[in-house]
Amino acid sequence: MTSTAAELLEVLWAQASTAPASGSQLRVLLILEHQEGINLRTLADTLASTPPSTSRLCDRLQAAGFVERETSTTDRREVRLHLSARGRAFLDDLRARREKALQAILDQMPAAKRAALLQGLEAFCAVAAARIHDDAEDSGRQTA
Repeated sequence: MTSTAAELLEVLWAQASTAPASGSQLRVLLILEHQEGINLRTLADTLASTPPSTSRLCDRLQAAGFVERETSTTDRREVRLHLSARGRAFLDDLRARREKALQAILDQMPAAKRAALLQGLEAFCAVAAARIHDDAEDSGRQTA
């Protein structure tokens, strides 16, 4: 089942190229979308990467016009990262292309199979959300 789910994602993601952003660059854009103004060190920690590698990754995204850097008003050594308007437009376009590719596949499925898929995905999301919540609580207890 795990390999089937992974193959499903591979097929869907292949339908909508992430060019001109690489997979790791896309991950940064998604993180910035949800954590507006994150600093470089926190981003590196989130990526399980080093600050110099993360900085180079952000250099490329800034050169492409997807990311903007801002010096912190409280500490001039700290750099805050923001998704640019072009970065947001890129993510919106990517989502639209992925949704279109997914819709084309779903349209070819019988209605009963689509309903079963929906039921399975809802159960999956419920379990995944509970796990994320539990992990967040465990993390909070460890830092307290």
